[in-house]
Amino acid sequence: MKQIKGVVFDLYGTLYDVHSVAGLCDQYFPGRGREISVLWRQKQLEYTWLRSLMGQYIPFEQATSDALLFVDGNMKLGLQTDQREALCDEYLRIKPYPEVRSTLQTLRAQELQLAILSNGSVNSIQGVVENSGLTPLFDHLISVDEVKVFKPHAHAYELGEKKLKLHRSELLFVSSNAWDASGAHHFGYSVCWVNRAGNTFDHLGQAPDYIVQSLDALPELAALTHIAT
Repeated sequence: MKQIKGVVFDLYGTLYDVHSVAGLCDQYFPGRGREISVLWRQKQLEYTWLRSLMGQYIPFEQATSDALLFVDGNMKLGLQTDQREALCDEYLRIKPYPEVRSTLQTLRAQELQLAILSNGSVNSIQGVVENSGLTPLFDHLISVDEVKVFKPHAHAYELGEKKLKLHRSELLFVSSNAWDASGAHHFGYSVCWVNRAGNTFDHLGQAPDYIVQSLDALPELAALTHIAT
């Protein structure tokens, strides 16, 4: 394995808790916030994959809004326009996991390039990261907008190499989404799967190189992989 010179993170669910939107969902529909959030996230992902297969790329914001429309109809919520807009806007204010800031600071101290590679639009990624005050900790915020196809398509993962100017074998890709970790590994990245919930990894012919329960473990792992072998 080549010396690891950079770490590329997924954003949604890896650095930031997508279910932090459940709080606002629960304000509108008491006791149903988590249920709404889980189905919303499921459909959001499905719509990005289906749009990619259909060759009909849309901005991530539209996929998010369309997914919420499905949830509204499926769960018979009766969302008002202002509620729907507020919930979609809440995706720009999702919260980073507690260990994220300290982890990023330690990795930067190890002189590694740090990047986000996300299905989010340029505006979505910048909004989320800026709202959490973490922008200075990243060298690159990379959106699939540039290639008009969502992960796990290979063209999306190619952006990591292009922006960091490093070969895929010199990059560690970090995701909590098993489908994303599979796609990145298939592309050729070394992959760390963040398995916070003790889930089962998807059977897609791939396996992560490393599994951690929290990003807290990443600096030690990166220190090891930072040494050429």
